[in-house]
Amino acid sequence: MWWTYALLSALFAALTAIFAKIGIKGVDSDLATAIRTAIILFIAWGVAFARGSTANIGGLTRINWIFLVLSGCATGLSWIFYFKALQVGEVSQVAPVDKLSVALAIVLSAIFLKETLTWQTTIGAVLILAGTVVIILPRHYFNF
Repeated sequence: MWWTYALLSALFAALTAIFAKIGIKGVDSDLATAIRTAIILFIAWGVAFARGSTANIGGLTRINWIFLVLSGCATGLSWIFYFKALQVGEVSQVAPVDKLSVALAIVLSAIFLKETLTWQTTIGAVLILAGTVVIILPRHYFNF
């Protein structure tokens, strides 16, 4: 079942890039990120309240809070840089390079979370890295 949610996440992430590129035309990327974040905040808290998840907030530990705050900071910085990249670049280049985060997450999960790397995840990470290099390198490197 996890893969259904992951595929839906990928679909909405793709739509995010398309909608954002259209929406930031003539708008400062920081303002666009702030507007987007306000909408996400409203939706996330609405879902949490609707599903009764907020009843568990008192049970969060100090470690939960520290790492959720760090995660939020990382997400915010990611969105700021993503919107800036979308503003100056093409979605067909920015979105795939942004997905280098998948390969980085695989490596970091092995280092910090001691997750086991399978040959499938290792090859997948290497292919993502290779694809990112192909997208980033100037076109003149590929004149065959």
